[in-house]
Amino acid sequence: MHGELDALKTIWQAAWPGALAYWSRFVQLSEPSWCFTHDDERRESLAGSFAMIRLVDHVVVISLRQVHKHGLHNFATEILAHEIGHHVYCPADLTDNARLLARIRAGLPTKEQHGPVVSNLYTDLLINHRLQRAGLNIAGVYQKLSVKNAGRLWTLYMRIYEVLWNLPRGTLAAGKVDARINADASLGARLIRSYSAEWLDGAGRFACLCLPYLLEDEQLASAGPMRAWLDTQDAGAGGLPDGLAEIDESEIEGAIHPADDPELSGVAKDERSGETGDARERIGGQKTLKKYRQPFEYADVLQATGAKAPREELIARYYRERAMPWLVRFPQRETPAAIDPYPEGLDPWDVGEAIEDVDWLATVMTSPQIIPGVTTRQRLIGTSPGTTPERTPIDLYLGVDCSGSMGNPADHLSYPVLAGAIIALSALRAGSRVKVVLSGEPGRTIGTDGFVRDEMLVLKTLTDYLGTGTTFGIHRLAETFNHYPQSARPVHILIVTDNDIFSMLDQCKSEKDGWTIARDSLAAARGGGTYVLQLPEYLLNHAGARQAIHPQCERMKSDGWDVANIDSMEELLQFARRFSEQSYGQADLLRLEAK
Repeated sequence: MHGELDALKTIWQAAWPGALAYWSRFVQLSEPSWCFTHDDERRESLAGSFAMIRLVDHVVVISLRQVHKHGLHNFATEILAHEIGHHVYCPADLTDNARLLARIRAGLPTKEQHGPVVSNLYTDLLINHRLQRAGLNIAGVYQKLSVKNAGRLWTLYMRIYEVLWNLPRGTLAAGKVDARINADASLGARLIRSYSAEWLDGAGRFACLCLPYLLEDEQLASAGPMRAWLDTQDAGAGGLPDGLAEIDESEIEGAIHPADDPELSGVAKDERSGETGDARERIGGQKTLKKYRQPFEYADVLQATGAKAPREELIARYYRERAMPWLVRFPQRETPAAIDPYPEGLDPWDVGEAIEDVDWLATVMTSPQIIPGVTTRQRLIGTSPGTTPERTPIDLYLGVDCSGSMGNPADHLSYPVLAGAIIALSALRAGSRVKVVLSGEPGRTIGTDGFVRDEMLVLKTLTDYLGTGTTFGIHRLAETFNHYPQSARPVHILIVTDNDIFSMLDQCKSEKDGWTIARDSLAAARGGGTYVLQLPEYLLNHAGARQAIHPQCERMKSDGWDVANIDSMEELLQFARRFSEQSYGQADLLRLEAK
């Protein structure tokens, strides 16, 4: 068997340049990774299909064992050109693969889990139609691997090929072709021809075409006979494309059945019985489209691409992507003038001094025979006043309310948590260190191990969720700031919470109420403080609630805190602008220390 596979490899290697040429003589891809055994296939993560692609490293994987098993020896150019098409045509790269899946999922309400299968079928149609028209025998591959009793979705899929290539009914479609399948196949063929150039725009329409068949035939859509043809199932494994938090307008507009697309049905809008307006108005009855995905939707799309990252990392990436456009100037402490170091000369280095102080070049120039304490030298460094102010970053303490009333930021966008992400990323960009503390008390508390510079650790901790207690435990500030050294860098304290914080501020622990601990911590931190409060509009409009909240906020401000209410994008942007205008220079620090 191994000798036959070696001979088969030689034949397929010789076909590789010709397969590339079907796309362009300028296309350059490395030779496929050839699999001879089950172990080879497992190593390459090839399961079920006889071929696959990986977008993260632009590799084509071919199982010669399965090619031999299925008798596909004579279709080297067809199969290789097909796999090349996935790299150079659709989906082509990690970002477009993710955008494609997002559009497919939009057209599969309640059946989004089948998005990778439908995406694979759609891109195969686009590629195979182009290659068949170029003279390759793609139809012969499907005839060789003829599938019987594969279900109505597969019958529809094969019938679309027959319509596209003017093949007699039954040439490829082995199942029963009724009037409905025949009509849908005609629409599918028109879709492939019409959207071959703008294939992303046709994805949602193709998904809507497949949806009724998935509802009838769900089990066969993800297993069984189709499995051998699924070569892009995990094409995005190992990659995490950016730019998916925002929804393209065409993504929702394109989630319509081809029969509702006048470009495909041939029926103008005003000719339909009583219908007016565009597709957006017919779907959901509203014109306004949301612009961003929710965190869980973002994570679902990335996982559908084959991304293997933990879900908490995907949620952290979502908030990072949402926060990046709104980063602000983070406060720094300025001293009158920086001190510039300059070399003054050499001095003997003796045993007992720090080894990193040895100037090895000067030591060797003194004598090629290195004798510690005799020939070893160290550089003397002096200082001189600089001409520009020295800026020392202010660190950030980020306290986040993780009680049940705040909601899980992994499910739906939390504007206060997004505000925290904006300030945390701004701080890290400025060279600051960040400490995140999640608290839902009475209940649990978790946080980073001190002040850190790890961006992903900060975001993963910030977007975690406890769901315990009622509010942030303001008394936790004492653990960090009760004995905070005066020589340490100043810290800005940012507390993300809701109106339940007022009850916690009134509680006493260790003979001090929350107001006192918050005020003392602010003075010890020496970098200012901000409360970011999630106060819904209905609460602020309630007379009784407003009378209770307003005096409490004024007391916070009189203690030296800034107070921001954030429950919408508009309020978030106002907060970001206001925060960037704050100054915590030496004069401000002295003012805070005096309070």
